[in-house]
This record gives sequence, C-alpha cells and structure tokens, in this order.
Amino acid sequence: MAKEIERKFLVAHQAWRESVNTIHVFKQGYLSYDSERTVRVRATEVTGYLTIKGITEGLTRDEFEYEIPLADALALLQLCERPAIEKKRYIVPNGAHDWEVDVFEGVNEGLVVAEIELGSEDEAFEKPSWLGNEVSGDRKYSNSALSLHPFKNWSND
Repeated sequence: MAKEIERKFLVAHQAWRESVNTIHVFKQGYLSYDSERTVRVRATEVTGYLTIKGITEGLTRDEFEYEIPLADALALLQLCERPAIEKKRYIVPNGAHDWEVDVFEGVNEGLVVAEIELGSEDEAFEKPSWLGNEVSGDRKYSNSALSLHPFKNWSND
C-alpha cells in the first residue's frame, strides 16, 4: 500500500514558469466523496487512472492508484455527479524535488497551487521563491472539495 505525503501551497507569482520541464492536461472527477475515502477517476492525454485515497492523518494518507484504459476513464467521468476538475499540471524541478504546479481551468479558473510529495512528514525541502501561503491543512483546496464547491463560487460565500 502506498502512502501519500504532500504539502500544498498557493502560488505567489509566475516565476515558476521559467523552470517547467513537463506539462500534463487532466480532467478528473469523483465517484465517492465519503469522509473516510475518495474515489477519483482521472483522464490524461493518453491514459486513465482510478485512485482511492483514505483519511488524511497529519500530512499522510493511504493512496491506491491504478492505470486504466483512457476509454474507461472517459466513460467513468460521465458517472461523476459534479463538474469535472480541469487543470494543467506543470512539473517544476527545484532543489532535490519536483513541484507540481496545478493551473485550474473551467469552474476553478484563477486558482493556482503547488504541491510537493515527500518521503516523510518531516522531510526537509527547499521552498522556491514563487511559493505563497501553505494550504496543506485547508480542506477547501483539495480537488474533491473543489469539485463540490468550485473556486468561482468562493467570493459569493
């Protein structure tokens, strides 16, 4: 069983764009929003993934991810109740780590976050100058929460 340990930050400015080495386009939706687990389907440009994530304890949670045929992923996205999350993910090397910078589109357009996956919760990492505030513990920035309560609606709260 894999463990996901990640930290998430807002992005303060566009300097990260100077170091991008890979871009992925994602469309993803959620088949389950249960408080103890989420079940996500994701379609990229060439393949699909089915991911089950458990409860987050601290910064860690169980994660099971399986590659599935793209046609299956696209069909499963049709079963998702909410609008799909649409985003471009940019891989940005910094120090010993790669950062994933997600630029959201569609109903979450305007939101840009950076994530780093770590080997342990106390692993040291170099913070790039373009990072803003940390939002790791703020549930509203999770993709599953964004599918239920999109960024475009936040100003209406």
